[in-house]
Parts: sequence; C-alpha cells; structure tokens
Amino acid sequence: MSLKAYQKAQTSAESPRQTEYRLFAQVTGALIRAKESGVKNGAFAEALDWNRRMWSTFTTDCAMEGNQLPKDLRARIISIGLWVNRYTSDVIRQDADIDALIDVNRAIMEGLAARPAAASGDPSSGVQQTI
Repeated sequence: MSLKAYQKAQTSAESPRQTEYRLFAQVTGALIRAKESGVKNGAFAEALDWNRRMWSTFTTDCAMEGNQLPKDLRARIISIGLWVNRYTSDVIRQDADIDALIDVNRAIMEGLAARPAAASGDPSSGVQQTI
C-alpha cells in the first residue's frame, strides 16, 4: 500500500473530532519544534503561519451560517481565532513568546480528546494525546 493510500485510509476512518485533534497535534508539534530550535528562522515563521492559517480556517468555518456547532461555542472559537491572529503578530515582532499559542492549542486538544470519551463512557473512543 502506498503512503498516500495509507493516509487516505487513516483519514477516512477518523471522526471529524479526531481529524481536528490530529491537525492541532501536527501544528502544535511544529510550534514546539520552532520554539526548541531557539532560532527565529524560516521554520519558525512557517510554524506561526501554519497555526494562524489553521485558526483562520476554524474562524471562517464557525462564521458560516450552516455551521452545526452551538452559537456560543462558535463565538468562543472565533474569539480565540482572532486573539491567535493578533498574538501571532506580536510573536513575529518579538513582543511576545510562542508559549501562549502552544498552551491554547494544547487546551483545545484536551477538549477534543475528552468529550467523546466522556459522552460515550468509553475512554477508548477518544483520541490519543501526543502533545
């Protein structure tokens, strides 16, 4: 099986929540590696941009009329996304450090991991934490 076929099979077996968790884990991992490198280079900027684009996508999706999430949750996600956008600019200008972005992503990951397990009563129905 080719890598692309494996990735497609893996993705099709995931719930939307698991896919979101996996994306957050990948982006947060990139932020952590950028921080640990200690060098504010292209990889650092790419990690910040990837995080900003991810949050922009979630913000845009939550603003769509057909979004099925409760309005209050959508509003909170939009608020966080707007903060991420502003704070990322501060990090780029070196007026802030990257830790707060990592912390926010980890908090979202905890929420994504906890809810399915709590709802079904089966801890194995959640997603595995990697970050």
